[in-house]
Amino acid sequence: MTVSGGNQEEPQTEGGRSHPAVRSERKIAVIRFPGSNCDLDVVHALRDVVKINCELVWHADFKGSEYAGVVLPGGFSYGDHLRAGIIAAFSPAVKEVKQMASEGKPVIGICNGFQILTESGLLPGALLKNEKLNFVCKWVSLRIDSEKSFFTKGLSGKRLELPVAHGEGRYYIEEDRLREMERNGQIVFRYAARGPEDNENPNPNGSLSNIAGVCNEQGNVVGLMPHPERACEKLLGGEDGLMLLQKFIEIADRRK
Repeated sequence: MTVSGGNQEEPQTEGGRSHPAVRSERKIAVIRFPGSNCDLDVVHALRDVVKINCELVWHADFKGSEYAGVVLPGGFSYGDHLRAGIIAAFSPAVKEVKQMASEGKPVIGICNGFQILTESGLLPGALLKNEKLNFVCKWVSLRIDSEKSFFTKGLSGKRLELPVAHGEGRYYIEEDRLREMERNGQIVFRYAARGPEDNENPNPNGSLSNIAGVCNEQGNVVGLMPHPERACEKLLGGEDGLMLLQKFIEIADRRK
């Protein structure tokens, strides 16, 4: 693959090893775009913690027909040029993701992946610059407000502690569309106070209606700004992210 400066390199997995892709329709794909930087975190969470078969795939090599589900990870795809997620949204890889979504396969976009999903039209709304125009990096409390999505079945009302790290995470949509989404159960995650004694504003970026994540009408495409892959082990500070990532167990091969 060609990267800026004309250097040639191959996609790498953990430990810096390069290897050809191994395909299986029972695998989960994690797509790497130029500028992705949370891709290996997701691979580690799925492969080593959840223990399912997943594969890191360079965006130019991605074929959605070969996978049971896909993750668009966080980072700064294409350096956030123009605006976050917009260039990746027009890539051939996202065309493949759209086909997967139309077939009902689960798709999750995390942080920059969420931005890509909104820019591509796979999810409604937009992610704007944070209210105070600052980069926010902290742990936040979330409430699952809908179990319509593939990733939140049976989890409505659950609270999660997950980290955020973004500069453009302020969710916005027109009021009439917001009401429609609420009726459809598409508001999946909201920033929420940690308890009745917590007087701190739970919303880290000024998102409309405290929205942290949404889904499409069918429930198989989900985007959220917080990072579940960074909350999958006690060593990282929490394991609440496993509630979401373990849903992939239903469709992927288990690692032996």
